[in-house]
Amino acid sequence: MAALAACTALVAGCGNETAPDWAYPELGKTLRSLSRDLDEACGRTETPESCAQDLDRLTAPTERAFAQVLDHKLLDVATVAAMNALDRAREVRVAAAREARSRQDPHHLPLARAVAAEKRAYQSLLAELERLRTAPPPGDGTDPV
Repeated sequence: MAALAACTALVAGCGNETAPDWAYPELGKTLRSLSRDLDEACGRTETPESCAQDLDRLTAPTERAFAQVLDHKLLDVATVAAMNALDRAREVRVAAAREARSRQDPHHLPLARAVAAEKRAYQSLLAELERLRTAPPPGDGTDPV
């Protein structure tokens, strides 16, 4: 009789009212922090070179968010593409920064464009990571056991 009661409780307890938390709150916290840091990056009227330094500070939190996505096995093709786009934008920006330094031009137009492109790449990556975080798992986690 106790086994039957335990099985009944288990089956009844796995409905919608006790669905597992699939919103990944720690990843959400990391993404909000990264989003805030991105909003603050280059917020002041500054040169593209100093803005590039702000973007360099986003590398560690971005890698932390990506690691959390991997930990939760949320990775998909769109996220990999967004991460690759960010890496390419960063490479272009680093090359433009090198050229700006060699010309001693802190307002170098190609650097300003590269910085803007990298910010857009960060925004796209954040949107992809947020989409992954908020998408319910297959079956939305509420299927009975």
